[in-house]
Amino acid sequence: MSELLETLRERVLLLDGAMGTRIQAAGLTLEDFDGKENCSEVLVLTRPDVIRRIHTEYLEAGADAVETNSFGGSPITLGEFDLAEQAFEINRRAAAIAREVVDAFRARDGRPRFVFGSVGPGTRLPSLGHVTYRELEDAYEVQVAGLVAGGADVVLIETCQDPLQIKAA
Repeated sequence: MSELLETLRERVLLLDGAMGTRIQAAGLTLEDFDGKENCSEVLVLTRPDVIRRIHTEYLEAGADAVETNSFGGSPITLGEFDLAEQAFEINRRAAAIAREVVDAFRARDGRPRFVFGSVGPGTRLPSLGHVTYRELEDAYEVQVAGLVAGGADVVLIETCQDPLQIKAA
């Protein structure tokens, strides 16, 4: 973390772009998603090569950091695809793939690069009663633990529209 702070004192970091857009452009089939349509997080298990390539392309384009393919990696959201029990491993693997690519680039040129663990809002809002605050907090705990175990430098809470989502995260 101190290296990240030092880098931020020197310059603005350039992050990668949209993971979902790049996945959609990859021409994948339903089989690539293990039959779990619209669950891009499962690709860290079924097609890590695709995720690795996307990270590589962003770093080759000059990004200082890549976001993990874990935006929908909450056990609650993954539960919609019968993957709730694999949430920790999916997030761990998402961070590990990004870490592997980031470390390879650093080994080439010595320039520090970073892994941002992506945590999206999920599909249920606590303020509307779709999920309890405790369930949401517990789900974020599993997701973040997986991202940290996989080597994320930072956890990035993304696009939450419900203040209780942000508080739980």
